Amino acid sequence: MSRPTERIISYLFFISLGATVGLYLLRGFALPPFTSLPGGILWILLLLSLGSGILYGIEKTRRF
Repeated sequence: MSRPTERIISYLFFISLGATVGLYLLRGFALPPFTSLPGGILWILLLLSLGSGILYGIEKTRRF
C-alpha cells in the first residue's frame, strides 16, 4: 500500500471512531431519536473502528 492509502485508512479510522463515540454518547444521554437505534449499529461501527485502526497501525509501521 502507498501513502495515499495510508491517508484513506487514517480518515476512515478517525471518522468511524468519532461516529462511534458520538453515537454512543448521544444514546447514553437518552436522546429520543438515538435511544431507538439497535445495538447492532454500534457493534458495526465499533468493529469498523477496530479494523481500520489495526490496518492503520500496520500501515504506519511498514517501511516500504
